Amino acid sequence: MATTQELKSRGAVLLDDVRSSSWQSRIAVVITVALLVLLLIQAIKDPGQFFSQLLVGITNGAIIALIALGYTLVYGIIELINFAHGDNFMIGSFVGLTVLSGTFLGLSFFAPITAESGAVLKIFGVILALVIAMVVCGLINVGIERVAYKPLRNSPRLAVLITAIGMSFILQNLGLIWKGASQIPFPDLISDDNVLAGITYTVFYRWKDLFVILVTMPLLVGLSYFIQRTKQGKAMRAVAQDKEAAAMMGINVNRTISITFLLGGILAGASGVMFGLFNGTTVFNLGFRQGLFAFTAAVLGGIGNLTGAVLGGLVIGVIGSMNDQYIGVRWTDIVIFTVLILVLVFRPRGLLGDRSAVQGGGQQ
Repeated sequence: MATTQELKSRGAVLLDDVRSSSWQSRIAVVITVALLVLLLIQAIKDPGQFFSQLLVGITNGAIIALIALGYTLVYGIIELINFAHGDNFMIGSFVGLTVLSGTFLGLSFFAPITAESGAVLKIFGVILALVIAMVVCGLINVGIERVAYKPLRNSPRLAVLITAIGMSFILQNLGLIWKGASQIPFPDLISDDNVLAGITYTVFYRWKDLFVILVTMPLLVGLSYFIQRTKQGKAMRAVAQDKEAAAMMGINVNRTISITFLLGGILAGASGVMFGLFNGTTVFNLGFRQGLFAFTAAVLGGIGNLTGAVLGGLVIGVIGSMNDQYIGVRWTDIVIFTVLILVLVFRPRGLLGDRSAVQGGGQQ
């Protein structure tokens, strides 16, 4: 009897919430339910294809999420949109490709690592490319902050914004000079075979997809641990809340901001190498498109919120993958940005509000 009364009271509360909600919220619920029903129909019609696309979307979303974390980290600390971040991601893919080629500035350091190389050499090459790209992109980000952003820290925000756009063009043109305008193939070091071949033949999930997840998860866990548990991470959260108060407590604000840019660059370098190995190609203007998707993910999840950036990246990855399969590749960008607009119309702060995981609090 008590259980029945409890269910009735919960139903009454839910009904009151629906009645008191705004018309925007009701429309958002209707759209969400309609989309979920359409996806459920596709899942029932062809579950193998549906779950294969879902896994591909999660993989693409993981790469986007890593880039988005760079945007949201910097915004959470100094409220700056670092538009050069996407092009730093592109530089990361170029660095990884150069490492795997074994040649730099016309000097050959070792034989190229290709699809014909042994398994041990392939693993060594991938790890080396990841590490060097992460270091180089991290240092580039720190250099950009020191040269272009730090002198303008007390200037109007428009000046810093224009500088960030200018740095984006500089990196993009450096990539154009370095590798040219044509697409460049990555060596096929990771197998396209189905990981689940021995379990099921209806769901297709490549070793390349698994590689992205295996690299992304430790990076996300490490970043979360660094921010939540380490002394420097606590300093980052303090600076994000109040720079002046943090400085009065003895925190080196300039060093903390530089470390934030370093972390963002490290994530950009790792995602650049992963993108190249996953998709098999890179190009000088890659950073604009992927950076735009990553910025969209950060805004979608709630700019300044690290968890929101990851969620936004996964949402965009899944939406893009499902749209490619069931609607058409030409409509992917339209659908993604339509979803972004709808979310911002109904929830201007993003999916997870504007709480900054760096700051450790804020309004919902």
